[in-house]
Amino acid sequence: MGSTENKGLRGVKAATTHISMVDGEAGKLLYRGYTIEDLARYSSFEEVAYLLIHGRLPRRQELEDFSQDLIAHRRVPSALIASLDMLPLDTPPMAILQAGVALISGYDPERFDESREANQRKAMRTIAVMPTIIAAWKRLVNNQGSVEPRDDLSHAANFLYMTRGREFREEAVRFMDVAMILHADHTFNASTFATRVVASTGADLYSSIAAGIGALSGPLHGGANAQVMRNLLDTKDPESVEAWVEDQFKRGKRVSGMGHAVYKTIDPRARILQYMAKQITTDHPEYRWYEMTERMAIATQKEFLKKKGRQIYPNVDLYSASIYHAMGIHHDFFPAVFAMARSAGWCAHILEEKFPEPPVRPALYRPSSVYVGKVDQEYIPIDER
Repeated sequence: MGSTENKGLRGVKAATTHISMVDGEAGKLLYRGYTIEDLARYSSFEEVAYLLIHGRLPRRQELEDFSQDLIAHRRVPSALIASLDMLPLDTPPMAILQAGVALISGYDPERFDESREANQRKAMRTIAVMPTIIAAWKRLVNNQGSVEPRDDLSHAANFLYMTRGREFREEAVRFMDVAMILHADHTFNASTFATRVVASTGADLYSSIAAGIGALSGPLHGGANAQVMRNLLDTKDPESVEAWVEDQFKRGKRVSGMGHAVYKTIDPRARILQYMAKQITTDHPEYRWYEMTERMAIATQKEFLKKKGRQIYPNVDLYSASIYHAMGIHHDFFPAVFAMARSAGWCAHILEEKFPEPPVRPALYRPSSVYVGKVDQEYIPIDER
């Protein structure tokens, strides 16, 4: 028998991929061979989505066509929007998004076509429609009328516009665009692996994406950035941060936004988000959240070194919290915004699972387990128990 320790498949190489690579020791992240720093500096979310799904950077006309296709499929069927009115307003946004993606499959004219080309178009439609579902639910929860998508705005700009009913300043739009690029993929994380497992059964793209949303909704995965913001709100005062962190360690609790299962140094996405968080909150009433975030990181590193004898570093969730908060997005919606960006990576992985490059062939995931339960139990009839 093998080891009985549950390690969450850490260190197990489940499959090969061409999509992204994480070098945890060096703190590097690549999408299709391009560094996350270069993509964040020079690219757009639309271009990165094309890169992930099609395997290469688009030419100018290809990017224009892809962007126009995204715009053309932003609108959600009125029947689906009407169904949201029937749900309790405290329904979690991730549950709304998961149900919405599953339901939207019924409106896809190619839902029974499993060719590579049809799945690429389904991927585009999924990426296009998720921001609209999130924005519609956000406004409904706040007792506001839904806002129709605009055809003259980028993917990031249109999402922000639909949430507030007005355009955001250019800097905020660019920061949202970059944040989506940074969240677009991250190899075999829990939600991406979930989408690949479901896709390996032959299930359609929408079912696979719904599985990914479910996995991302957990507090140890996509819910971590929401918890960062809750911690900041609970702490309230920058002067209270150090005492709050110390209390967390005394109670054996984790500090969300710190540490990573893969990176042994600072998450490269966190470096970029750190700069953005400072820029978007400077000369802004929300600056204290950035100040508190920095103090939380320093205090956590100090306590961790004292208690564990080693260093701990910020991850992608730490700084994304104050950025989204400054944009007027409630923390309950942070995981849904994460999913909106990660949809590009999920779709790419589903396509790779369904249509792997030779000599790799599709294979149903079926891991084994180590049974540690009882054996040779004697069955006792119900009336004798």
